[in-house]
Amino acid sequence: MLTQRSRYALRAMLYLAQTPAGGPPIAMHRIASHANVPRKFLELILADLRDAGLLVSRRGKLGGYHLSKPTHLVSLGEIIRIIEGPLALVPCVSRTAYRRCKDCEDEATCAIRHAMMRVRDETARILDGTSLADATAEDLAAA
Repeated sequence: MLTQRSRYALRAMLYLAQTPAGGPPIAMHRIASHANVPRKFLELILADLRDAGLLVSRRGKLGGYHLSKPTHLVSLGEIIRIIEGPLALVPCVSRTAYRRCKDCEDEATCAIRHAMMRVRDETARILDGTSLADATAEDLAAA
């Protein structure tokens, strides 16, 4: 299940994706208001996204945040991995944080592992294949 932290990160990034490219940075209070995210929580989330290279920030009176890449180059999967870590539901199928399950007798024949591998693959395919540009275009088309 997607955590509230990831939902807040996605809402903030989707809001920033809808602002004009090359425009002035967007102030934290404006992002918090439009994305409906508590400001204190948003500060931590935006810092993680900035540290990962998805955002650029500027300090001062005219400061704020903007995307560091074009919207078509930032996937929802990338955002979720920055905030949550691996997409896999069980550690034995994670591509980035593999860990053998303690109670597993044989990974090669484990039906749970095989099913969770398919879930991971499809989840990654959809989230990595959906950019901020795609998501905002879908939002606009649905409106």
